[in-house]
Amino acid sequence: MKEEIINIKKGIKLHLIDTNLYKTDLSVIFITIGLDKKNITKDVIIPEILKSGSNSYKKQIDISNKLNELYGSTLETGTDKTGKNLVLKLYTENVDDIFLPNKDRNLEECINVLLDITFNPLIKNNSFDEKYVEIEKERQRMIIESEKDDKDTYAYDKIINIMYNDCGYGIKRNGYLEDIDGINGKNLYKRYKEIIETGKIDIFVSGNLENKKIEDCIKNNCNIKLLKDRDDTSYLNDITENKKDDVVEIKKVEEKMDVTQGKLVVGLDVIGRRDSDDRFKILLYNTILGDGANSKLFRIVREKESLAYTSKSNYVVQKSNIFIRAGIEVDNYEKTLNLIKEQIEDMKLGNFTEDDIENAKRFIYAGIDSIKEEQNTAIIFYYGEEMSKNKISIEEYYDKIKNISRKDIMEIAEKIKIDTVYFLRN
Repeated sequence: MKEEIINIKKGIKLHLIDTNLYKTDLSVIFITIGLDKKNITKDVIIPEILKSGSNSYKKQIDISNKLNELYGSTLETGTDKTGKNLVLKLYTENVDDIFLPNKDRNLEECINVLLDITFNPLIKNNSFDEKYVEIEKERQRMIIESEKDDKDTYAYDKIINIMYNDCGYGIKRNGYLEDIDGINGKNLYKRYKEIIETGKIDIFVSGNLENKKIEDCIKNNCNIKLLKDRDDTSYLNDITENKKDDVVEIKKVEEKMDVTQGKLVVGLDVIGRRDSDDRFKILLYNTILGDGANSKLFRIVREKESLAYTSKSNYVVQKSNIFIRAGIEVDNYEKTLNLIKEQIEDMKLGNFTEDDIENAKRFIYAGIDSIKEEQNTAIIFYYGEEMSKNKISIEEYYDKIKNISRKDIMEIAEKIKIDTVYFLRN
């Protein structure tokens, strides 16, 4: 598996991932914009609106019929909050041409459909169709109103909002109820144009690309020709950003809700100046601490002390945060929090074994291996590296993890501090 990057225009790149591991081709358009509270609700609705029709395919049924003609190809859309950015995503997946009876140009056809839906939407009088806008507004309203149904996700999103407030990474990923009523076809289209004119655009195509003229297909597409240059450097994530230890006391927030199980989330910051390789050291630190069945949190908090139904941690590389999450009995709050603090302190003291290190490395290696097993996972990896100021290949990823020492982990442990503790209880 290899990636070739072609600059189509300034701020617009084509990424070709040539591989014969799959029977399908996957084409993805990522449009990266800055997170913005006043626009987030519009932004997350826009990809769904684009599926309603284009100037070439006037109705959803027309898009569906076209995809069915292309041997049952599929179209999906979505958004992701990643670091300081929001990413609008549009996907098509199709059976690779080599498996078709007449070796049809299935991939090129799918790419043209994807580009048309993304960059040539159905517009009347400078407005999206109000009927579809109202449908998507109600769908988004339901999504926002249902956020509290999944208590784990709700608690996780809540601590991020507390730590970052209503700006940047703290902005709610599904938008805000109070903004929905003010959205209409005209202001949504105006926002769409702003996104298309300024957002960083990355087009990924994965599959058996031998003898396929994908670069020509995209460069010659009339919708691509209309796009203008844009500055894309402001969207890159600086993982070496300095975080000052200017918070003396740990923030503690409790929220009451009708829950059967308490949700404890501890937000950790990695403070101080970091080098470009620290993200790999933090990843290994987090794996030993709380990611997987061999981690300290799982073995001690969950298994040995039986204080948690679930206990895990995850590392958000773009923001240099680690979030520890535990589902617990409400009465076990203090005991569980103190035990979590003990594990964090133990990491600073080096109270972890060589087996812990090797088990964690093997766990990460397995994750690296899985990158190649799923087309979507591979594309997400390459997109993540595109957004990093210090890009690496999959092969280099192995070496970065392999070369991390006990000393490296302990140096990272010294930079870890608890920023916020959030507890959702009854």
